[in-house]
Amino acid sequence: MTALDKAIKIAGGIRPLGRAIGAWPSQIHKWANEYNGRVPTGERVRQIYIATGVTPHELRPDLYPNPTDGVPDGDKANTSNTPELIHENQA
Repeated sequence: MTALDKAIKIAGGIRPLGRAIGAWPSQIHKWANEYNGRVPTGERVRQIYIATGVTPHELRPDLYPNPTDGVPDGDKANTSNTPELIHENQA
């Protein structure tokens, strides 16, 4: 399982992840399949981290070699925890 697969699972699927980060599901599907889970650099990595808690290091260790690289300073203490997502069908 890639880090992107993990993010997709946490978000509840490709469509919910796409809604959370403002991407078309087809883009995420392409990253997962054609790019072997490799998320484009920059903003998309950050957006996925904010939406799911999957760290930039997990998503792109080639760009973020240390576990806290790319993580905002206030979040560095919580890099092992995944934030709880509230889905639209939950009360």
